[in-house]
Amino acid sequence: MDEPPYELVGVELIRVLVPMKGRWSSHAGELSERDSLLARAVISCRGEPGGASEAEGWGECAALPEPTYNGEYTAGAIAVCQAHLVPALFRARPGQLSEVQGALAPVKGNNMAKACLELAILDAGLRALGRPIAQYFAGLTERGDQSRSSVPAGVSVGLAGSVGQLLDEVEYWVEAGYRRVKLKIGPWHDVKGVAAVRRRWPELVLCADANGSYSGIPFGQAVDLLSALDVLGLAYLEQPLADDDLLGHAELARRLETPICLDEPLTSLRAVETALDAGACDVVNVKGGRLGGYIEAVRVHDLCAKRGVPVWCGGMVETGIARAANVALASLPNFSLAGDLSATGRFFEKDLTGPLPLRRDGTIAVPDGPGLGVPVDTGAVSAFSTWRLWCPANK
Repeated sequence: MDEPPYELVGVELIRVLVPMKGRWSSHAGELSERDSLLARAVISCRGEPGGASEAEGWGECAALPEPTYNGEYTAGAIAVCQAHLVPALFRARPGQLSEVQGALAPVKGNNMAKACLELAILDAGLRALGRPIAQYFAGLTERGDQSRSSVPAGVSVGLAGSVGQLLDEVEYWVEAGYRRVKLKIGPWHDVKGVAAVRRRWPELVLCADANGSYSGIPFGQAVDLLSALDVLGLAYLEQPLADDDLLGHAELARRLETPICLDEPLTSLRAVETALDAGACDVVNVKGGRLGGYIEAVRVHDLCAKRGVPVWCGGMVETGIARAANVALASLPNFSLAGDLSATGRFFEKDLTGPLPLRRDGTIAVPDGPGLGVPVDTGAVSAFSTWRLWCPANK
């Protein structure tokens, strides 16, 4: 894909605290407000008629406030961006959008922080070009795929205090039009609630996410508990064991009828290849943040398409900035399962972007404007910001 050269003018790091509608609970912790890192990249596009022009773009770091999902967390992402990743960008001076990942590669790990910066620069560059990010992702695929104009919406339901509360929440989302519901589960918080939801909605696309919580009990006991899910017709069971237990997941995949999906350990294209070769998963959760960027996520999409492995797009309770990027990513053809792609208003009374509404057919339209395709509400960003730092490229 043709990309005119650009020059990075600077990056602003912004910490925001966005109030949530209600408390969100999983084995990774509880949230009542989203403490997140945003990045605003400003670029100068060379080769424009009449000289260079500037454009800005936005990225969002998926890391949670505490290191409970993986080793990254909001304050750590801020520190590594300020001390290492932003200086690495300024040293490397990537002149093409596709070169950002390589510029950040000398810094090990910190994938979510890297993805935040990559997304900000992608958004800026594509806004300058007048090109939607979904179209850009499609052009990166090996086959030059066409992106879809809409994607099926799915909702993730956190741990509930009772089966009755769980049924009430699922009913709310089903009546709202969501096509897929994912239930958070744990060793003592699993079959009863999932079975009740299945009895109430026998045709609903249903799945379960354990966030590695079954690693804390003996393997045989985990098999016994999880095998009870096999009669419930789940689309998949996500991440039942620890991040580094590929052999355990492979053995579990042999013993259960429910397809196994992996999330946390899939941090790169190579990690996905290893997991598939080991037989550790039948389904892949693709998260741009966890993979270190959306360009790597497109590569994972292509690998899984070649192997006939279905993928879906995971979420991290993000604002509309990352949500717009996730919807665009999910428009690629091998995203055959509905992902964690809920509409604007799922988590926040006041989001940071223009709306991504749920349509009457249970889908979300893929933004077709330049870059992320949704306007960023800079007033909301300012209102919710707790810290900001402008980092100029030439100082």
